[in-house]
This record gives sequence, structure tokens and C-alpha cells, in this order.
Amino acid sequence: MRAGKRRDALHALRRSIGLLRPHTAGQRALAGAGLAALVGEVVMRLLEPWPVKVVVDAVVPAAAGGTAPPGTGAVLAAAAVAVLVVAGLRALFAYLSTVCFALVGSRVTTRLRARVYDHLLGQSPTAPLARSGDMVNRLVGDVGRLQEVAVTAGLPLVGNVLTFTGMVVVMVVLDPLLALAVLGVLPVFLLLGGHSGGLINEASRAQRRREGDMAGDAGEALGALRVVQAYGLEGELADRFAAANEKTLSTGVKARRLAAALERRTDVLVGIATAVVLGYGAQRVLAGSLTPGELVVFLTYLKSAFKPMRDLAKHTGRITRAAASGERVADLLDVPPPVIDRSWARSMGRVRGDLRLEAVTVAHGAGPPVLQEASLHVLPGQRVGVVGASGAGKSTLLSLLVRFLEPSSGTVRLDGHALEDLTLGSLRSSVALVLQESVLFATSVRENVRFGRPEATDAEVEEAIRLADAEDFVRALPDGHETVLGERGASLSGGQRQRLAVARAILRDAAVVLLDEPTTGLDERGAYEVLRGLDQLTSGRTTLVVSHDYRLLRDCDRLVEIADGRVRELPCAARVVRAG
Repeated sequence: MRAGKRRDALHALRRSIGLLRPHTAGQRALAGAGLAALVGEVVMRLLEPWPVKVVVDAVVPAAAGGTAPPGTGAVLAAAAVAVLVVAGLRALFAYLSTVCFALVGSRVTTRLRARVYDHLLGQSPTAPLARSGDMVNRLVGDVGRLQEVAVTAGLPLVGNVLTFTGMVVVMVVLDPLLALAVLGVLPVFLLLGGHSGGLINEASRAQRRREGDMAGDAGEALGALRVVQAYGLEGELADRFAAANEKTLSTGVKARRLAAALERRTDVLVGIATAVVLGYGAQRVLAGSLTPGELVVFLTYLKSAFKPMRDLAKHTGRITRAAASGERVADLLDVPPPVIDRSWARSMGRVRGDLRLEAVTVAHGAGPPVLQEASLHVLPGQRVGVVGASGAGKSTLLSLLVRFLEPSSGTVRLDGHALEDLTLGSLRSSVALVLQESVLFATSVRENVRFGRPEATDAEVEEAIRLADAEDFVRALPDGHETVLGERGASLSGGQRQRLAVARAILRDAAVVLLDEPTTGLDERGAYEVLRGLDQLTSGRTTLVVSHDYRLLRDCDRLVEIADGRVRELPCAARVVRAG
């Protein structure tokens, strides 16, 4: 069981290192400079006690004999200068190595965070990897922890291992027998460290998992604050969060308790080794096998050589927590995007808007197909209404047309091209999508509309707002077009949000327009204002309208119904709409 935990800890650490390695390209020169500075610092550490040795070996005989030999003063002065030089150089090298590795760590984790963000944006909106709060926690918290540990734990650990190795070599040269006292406790420490590392890693994994769940719970509650308050759920959700918080606290305390226990056991080992060296070393001095200065060097090295062991114990908790964070990020990146550009995909030129579904079947998971052998042909410029019961597959149909998901079988074509033969960028730039709940971002009105076509001029943005019948309310906002909206556009009414979404779609100037219940939930006046903007948006464009609003459907050229997984044409569309 313990061996399994150690293997898990090492596996997590290897995955975390493998996660960072691809992003070190271009940083090797800076990392090399940092490593050179680190070696310089280690050399200065090794030299630090030698001026003291010189002084002790010069002063002790003089004190015993009553007179100092000629030149002692110069030796003492040189030793004092050497102490200052060594201390100054060590400080300089430590500063340079810290800065170099901090830059490397920051750049590598910045690239990693950008990669994770791109990966998340490429996932299907119909099947998210995890709750948004947990994904944000991995993107910000877990990646940040990797950076912190690389600088605050990884760098000192490498330096301390080099220092320990160098000091052990010097001690073996000075007195091999006395050096055995140092080396004798090393296997015991490694055994304790390996056992504790596995337990700390297990506790750290549990802690990060619970923190992710807490972030997900908090994100859901804050995102649905109106529902929470309307149903009086504040107390219940607060109690749930407090219980999860307590569990996270106990898990975190367990990890830190294990790390603290490892540190204290290391202190005991260091104390045992120091006692042995002090007692046996004094006998060696009395026997003439060591000089007093060499014993001082030995004791100084002993204290410094075991500092890496103390630090290793101290940083084991940090490193294992970072490995747990690295695993969570790696798990995220291991899930491939469901829809990607094929190697042969090409961009489209001018788009006419000819849409065709050919015997398309779509299933979500292991359930029955939502669409089965469904076929539909929409000519360029046609406006087609799509009706059907809830869950019949209307939104699935729209998702197929922008490749949010792929059909299990059959082909979807635009202007005769199979969608998988087109790049996602060129396909989606040809489509404008207006949803039932259009999301706005916490930026200005102007920038929210400009997301439809980022290179658009201010004049084009303002014209799109005018065509969407949104100009009057935008001008009435505190800062007009520069007014910064609340998150998800919460500072606007539903109709105002929808009109800005229509303006964004107008600015996109796409050949194909997909409307998914764009007037649902709006009052009569709000729906009327949105409908006027939609008339501008859909004029002359291929349009699919998913709606139960007869006002949207009555102007359609055709009406189709999705039932039992199939698409069928409804005859006499106008009469059907009026009857509805």
C-alpha cells in the first residue's frame, strides 16, 4: 500500500514535469545562466568556513604558546577580507540564480496557462469538462501553484542537493571515518521521506479535489444569485459550503501535519549526527588526526549539509501539493477537444449559404439518437422555421451547423463542402448565432458588439447598434457606447441584452444566421424591439429559426418539424403557423 502511494507520488511529479517541459523552449540560455549562478553560490557555500579554519588554526596554537607567530596579523586580516568577499559573492550569485529561475518559471507557466485556456475554449459547449468554477481553479490556482513551487521549492532544492554533494565530498577527503556519521543517517532520511511523501501527496490530491468542488459550488451559486435569493436558499447553500470548507481544512491540515512531522524527524536525525561528529571529532583532534580548524569546518559543513535535508522535508509538502495541482492540469489537457480541424481542412471563400443535411444521425452518450437519418436542404437566402417538442433535437440541429458537435453518421454541407473539410475559423465566421440567453461580457457596450467582428471600425459598430434598434437605450446609458456592463450583461434588461446580441450578429455580416428562441422570456415590447432588429439581421441571408413565437415563424419561407429524430416538411406553412 505504501509502495503504491510512493509510486503515485512519483507518477504525479513526473506528469507535472512533463507538463512544463514543452514550454521551456527558448528559455534554456536563461536557465543555464541561473544554473551557473546557482553553482557559483554552492561554491561560495563550500568556501565559507575555510577562512574561519585558517583563523582557528592560527589562533589556537598562538593562544597555547602565548605568542603569535610572525605574519599572523596579515593572515587574520586576509581571512576577514575573504569572509566578506565570499559572503558578497554568495549573495550576488543567489540573487542572480533566483531572478533567472523566477523569470523562467513565470514564462513557462504563463505559456502553460495560455495553453490550458486555449484548450478550454476549444471544448464543446454542449459537453463541458467540469464545472466552470473548478476549471477556473485549475487554470489560475493549480497553474499558479506550479510556478510558485518551481521558484520557492524547486530552486532551493536543486541548490541544496548540489551543496550537500559538495560538502560530503570535502568531508570524506578531510576524514572518511567522520564522514560516515553524516552518510549513515541518509538512508534513514530517504526512507522516512519516501513514506511521508506518498501520504502527503494523497492528502494534497484530496485537498485540491475538494477545493475544485468548492469553487464549482461557489460559481454555480453566485451565477444563479437571483434564484438563490428568490427561493431563500442562502442558508442551505452556506451550510453546504461551510461543510465542504471544513473538510478541505481538515485535509489541508493533515498534509501540513505530515510535512511538519517529517521536518521534526529530520531535526532528530541531524541532532544524532551532530552529537556523533562532535564527540568523535574531538577525540580525533586530541589524537592529532584533525586540526581544530578542520573540526570547525566539519561541524559547519555538518550544519549546512543537513540544511538540504531539513529543506527537503519542508519542501516535500509543497512539491507534492504542486504535483497534485500538476495532475489536475494534466487531466484537463488529456481530454482532447471533440471537434478539431482536420489535416486537410481548408478555408472557405465567398459563402452563398446553401445548407444541406444528408442522412445525419446524432446521439448524446449512450442514449437513443436525437436525430436519426435526418435530411434537410436550405437554399441560399431562404428563411426556414424549425419547430418541435422540447428535446426533439432543434438545438442539436443548430449545433451541427457550427460544429459544436459531430454527427455519428451522415454529412452536413455548406455550399456543397462537408463541414469537416472546412477550418473551424472559416466556418464559424460564416455563421451568426443568436441564442435564447445571449451572453454579454464585463466590458463596454462598444467592445461587446465589436466581438462580432474584431477588426470593425467604431462607425461600423455604431451602425450595427442602430440597425438592431438599440441606439436609443445605448445613448441613454451613463457613458453611452463606452458604458461598462455587469458580468453577463446583468445591468441590462433581457430585451436590451438581446438587441446588443443582434447588433453583434449584424456586425458579423455572416451569410448564415441561426436563431435559437431569441424572443423567449421577453415581454411584448421587448420582443417587438428585438424582432425589428432580427428583420435587419436576416434580410437576404440563409436563416434557420428555432422558435415557438408565431411572429418569428410567420415570415418564414418554409416550416419544418423535428419529431422522432427526423426532419419533415410541414405543408402550407402559413396556415400551420396561424393555427399555432
